[in-house]
Amino acid sequence: MALTRTWRVLIAVGAVLFLVALLAATYGKILQLGSGALRVFLENWILGAVGLYLMVFLAILVLRYAFLLLYSFMEHIEYTLSDRTAPPPTQQQDNQLPMISLVVPAYNEGLVIQPAIRSLLSLDYPNYEILVVNDGSTDDTYEKALVVARESTNVPVRVINKRNGGKSDALNTGMTQARGEFILNMDGDTKLSPNSLRACIRHFDNPRIGAVAGNVKVINRESLWAKIQAVEYIEGLAMARKAQSYLRSVVIIPGPLGMFRKTVLQQAGGYDHDTFAEDADLTLKLLMRGWQIAYEPAAVAWVETPSRLLDLLKQRYRWTRGILQAIRKHASALWRPRKGGVNFFILWYMLFEGILWPFSTVLGSLFFAYVGLYYGVATFIFFWWLQLTLLDVIAAAYCVIVEEEDPSLIGYSIYFRLFYIVIVDVAKVFATIEEWRGTSMTWGKLQREGKL
Repeated sequence: MALTRTWRVLIAVGAVLFLVALLAATYGKILQLGSGALRVFLENWILGAVGLYLMVFLAILVLRYAFLLLYSFMEHIEYTLSDRTAPPPTQQQDNQLPMISLVVPAYNEGLVIQPAIRSLLSLDYPNYEILVVNDGSTDDTYEKALVVARESTNVPVRVINKRNGGKSDALNTGMTQARGEFILNMDGDTKLSPNSLRACIRHFDNPRIGAVAGNVKVINRESLWAKIQAVEYIEGLAMARKAQSYLRSVVIIPGPLGMFRKTVLQQAGGYDHDTFAEDADLTLKLLMRGWQIAYEPAAVAWVETPSRLLDLLKQRYRWTRGILQAIRKHASALWRPRKGGVNFFILWYMLFEGILWPFSTVLGSLFFAYVGLYYGVATFIFFWWLQLTLLDVIAAAYCVIVEEEDPSLIGYSIYFRLFYIVIVDVAKVFATIEEWRGTSMTWGKLQREGKL
């Protein structure tokens, strides 16, 4: 294990040093171009203004990565020290652990519902129940869930059948039927790590913690798209949540794994039905009420991600519009920094991630492609791409070390920047425009492949 960790660190450091050397060489090439190439930006005020904006955006992006890496590292150190000093639980302590209700909403999950439920029967926790809420499925989800429920002898499994009302309604039904003091909400296509319940419940020793966000990872890593998403999840999601957790202000509790105090859920009114990102909306509701939200990296939810481009774009389109809808509901805090407190910064951070970043990435790609091809300074295209790639590689290398992930994922961060993120950002831009215009949309559902 020590050898594996050593090689992981060496590969990560080597990848970063290679990109830094490449970046330095590109800087030298640009300086060789001299003032002739840079005169393009001085002679045309529009190009100059766009270039200046992109330089400011890049500076903000560098600061964003720097702060996330710093706070993520501080949280990692704090978590590691507390984990090492915690004594192993005794039998008496196990008997005193509170009951947890696992709520599993399911709509047409017949392909994955049985392995998903069976994986929950072997969790390392002495006192929990499983509630499967069949949300009016038109396939055999209900029948398959009943089969597993009848097989279970040690863990109570209840299957609740209801009319189709959407995921929010299914989760609220589970909340009202839950017997536990704490509720873990998850997706019907999710597999949890065995230690998830123990890892999450300890955070609630702090009475100010209202919820805990889990660590979401990709299980179907066969295709190129899925492997790039595996990098995206550990870099873009896990690193950000770890940094936010240092401030106890995780901005989105992921749908695949989120644990709540039942009383807090009830006080917040459960999940609302007026957004396409019910998890982001509920998270903001809790933060606005003054509750703190922690992140637990050891509680892993393994999920199946889209392996086809069209399914991926549909998913990100829906996520973007849902997050914007959730922000709009709490928009009053955007303009009241004193009253909004930390929520003021949270909402502006979400707007930067959801709107400004995708628009700037697309604008930068178009701008440097135009300048490079029309004015014959193609080096600028490569330089723009390389700077962003360097940020991605550094973040991916750090996450591979901290998460003890496969070092080969670092290489996929180059594909991530080369074409993946541009395609996804275009989908986000269209989603933002259509949300602003009020274009109607339907929920949509990812077609499962049964990779659990």
